[in-house]
Amino acid sequence: MSIATALLRVFNWKVEGGIPEDLKKFVVIVIPHTSAWDFPLGVLARAAIGRDIKFIGKKSLFKPPLGWMMKALGGYPVDRSKRLKFVDQIVEIFNSHDEFAVAIAPEGTRKQVDRLRTGFYYIAKGAGIPIILVKFEYDKRIVHFNPEPFYLTGDFEKDMDYIWEYFKDVQGKIPGFGLPAKTG
Repeated sequence: MSIATALLRVFNWKVEGGIPEDLKKFVVIVIPHTSAWDFPLGVLARAAIGRDIKFIGKKSLFKPPLGWMMKALGGYPVDRSKRLKFVDQIVEIFNSHDEFAVAIAPEGTRKQVDRLRTGFYYIAKGAGIPIILVKFEYDKRIVHFNPEPFYLTGDFEKDMDYIWEYFKDVQGKIPGFGLPAKTG
């Protein structure tokens, strides 16, 4: 048992599912994102499944004195001052590596949302890679990795509806801040 798994057990959490071993490039989307506690939970869950999944941060976060810690936790710096758009920069990173994975919280905030930010979608589309869907189910104390990678169909609305349906009504740390049932 890993240290991460042991720590999760101490706090009565468990990790279910996983990511296929042969999958070398993918975007992980984690929903709901309702609390700052989601970050340490995600770091422990990632360690428990034994996969190298990065998170993206602005380049300035990786400077001393805490830059070493950001890198050690799996951070990957992105220069937002460049003329390249954020999505294009991440696609370029995927295209320049044989293996790369990044986790994104597409709600873009820790509050209730009525839509998801779509950068993750365009990163997956641009890099030609699947999406791994991960639920933080605080009411059940489960981090659930859907073991079936989601490959985009090319129909944006259909894909986003599928993703919304998968995550709707999952209870985050702060109840009521997860994705509600779609009304339209």
